[in-house]
Amino acid sequence: MRFHYVYQKVVDLKSNQKTQAEWMLSAAVGQLQAEQRSLELLNEEKARTFSAIQSEMGNKASMIKLQELQRYMDYLESCIEIKLGDIQRAEANVEKKKAVLNGKMLDEKVWLKAKEKAKNKFQHEMLLREQNELDEIATVRFAMKAR
Repeated sequence: MRFHYVYQKVVDLKSNQKTQAEWMLSAAVGQLQAEQRSLELLNEEKARTFSAIQSEMGNKASMIKLQELQRYMDYLESCIEIKLGDIQRAEANVEKKKAVLNGKMLDEKVWLKAKEKAKNKFQHEMLLREQNELDEIATVRFAMKAR
């Protein structure tokens, strides 16, 4: 006789939910990394623009060119501030997904533990049945020899 767990579909469901939570966390981490890379690019562009302003000032460039560069620098700074907010939201999302994953992992662990207990109980009962059958066979043989 083979072990069949009555709630196997629940165990499978919990396992699938955990896998989906892992995927969601992975996607959230990917989004966070993309936001961080975007911030790095903005900071690099800001540094290049600052360098361009410095070189234009050394060349005694026109005031219009300097104002244009300064407006671009202000725009980059506002983009950086917005990106920092995006990163904070992405980090909060990652933490939320981690919490969800931890809950799903705990759920799965509870159901797997219940399945393991049921399997151990089944195996114990099977051993008792086998032992009873062997005892009965031994008793019948003894009775046959005693005649």
